[in-house]
Amino acid sequence: MKQQPSAALLFVLTAAMGVGPLLNYGLSATSPLVIADLGISQGQFGLLATAVFASAAVSSSWLGRLSDRTSNRAQLILIFAGTAVALVVAALAHHYVALLIAALLAGPAQAISNPTTNRIIINHVAPPKRPGWIGVKQSGVQGSQLFVGLVFPAMALWAGWQGAMMLGAVVALVLLAYGLRRLPVENPAAKATAAPGAGVTVAAADGRFPASIWLFAGYALLAGLGMQATNVYLPLFAVRALDFPLVLAGVAAGVSGVVGVSSRILWGRRMATGVRASTLLALMGAGALGGAAALLGAGEFGNPVLLWIGVVLHGATVLGANVVTMAGVMRVVPPARVGAASGIVSMGMYTGFAGGPLLMGLLLDRSGTFHSGWLLVGAGYLLCIVLALALRGYGNRPGVVR
Repeated sequence: MKQQPSAALLFVLTAAMGVGPLLNYGLSATSPLVIADLGISQGQFGLLATAVFASAAVSSSWLGRLSDRTSNRAQLILIFAGTAVALVVAALAHHYVALLIAALLAGPAQAISNPTTNRIIINHVAPPKRPGWIGVKQSGVQGSQLFVGLVFPAMALWAGWQGAMMLGAVVALVLLAYGLRRLPVENPAAKATAAPGAGVTVAAADGRFPASIWLFAGYALLAGLGMQATNVYLPLFAVRALDFPLVLAGVAAGVSGVVGVSSRILWGRRMATGVRASTLLALMGAGALGGAAALLGAGEFGNPVLLWIGVVLHGATVLGANVVTMAGVMRVVPPARVGAASGIVSMGMYTGFAGGPLLMGLLLDRSGTFHSGWLLVGAGYLLCIVLALALRGYGNRPGVVR
């Protein structure tokens, strides 16, 4: 019988998900200062986020496989210490190239966070509780967004944006020390025989993953494109298009994070009740499309009310997509391959994360407005709905998980 996992372990998993994005959220929250200090263009700024997520995408697949074979302690060190190193490099950066290096270093720490935390959950948490745990631990990403949105701009006004980065490094190291003390003892034998996830588990006899994994990865790519294009450029959009002061623009990102924390927990609970992943993903896509339309309208009409509507819809919908896709992974692959399957879905997600800010920045440099960027984001969410419907059709086939 599994020992009841502790609330402290859940906090560690939540922190492991939230610490990796500290660099990219920090750069976004202080973007006007970074751009002015380094004398870079908006497109070059977007390339920083692209570098983080391209690095994560390239390393996701093999890090996912590695997570099935490496100790939890080693993976936790990679997540927290790797993030701290990237933040220190950023804090010491006085040139754009150095900041790019910091971005590349931050990628692998984010890439392994989903495989690591998913593996710990499937080996230490009973199947009925897993979707709920996933919802809470995934909310760590939005918890990080909230923390950065509220703390980094104020810290940057006092100690500069580089001082804010150094603060992030200290936070990462403190969390590492706590996490290493709270990890459960690993049992390799139990890991090999762990019970499958709730619902039917499918895995091809030749070791290939079911088509649903690739549909999850495609959805994660498109959702990730819009998600990070919005996350990275939202504060700059609020400042440039609506004349928000820097701190209020950071609050807008923080509000998105607050809503995202709650939504990820709620989506996880809905998944735990047995609702189809495809149904939830279709609803998310529709809500996210409405959010992109609100942001487009805010820029076109100079209406801050529409911006806040867009921020809330963004947090309530697409920020929860990873909860559903990762819970879906646990339903369709055996426990011994959760890390590898999570790595594939993460690779799709981080590819979208890399492409979103890059494309938004290029469109912004080309047109001088956010109009075409929000149209791109909306088109991606529309395709998300199409993939969710395809996943639903696939799930209605005999013997296949929904």
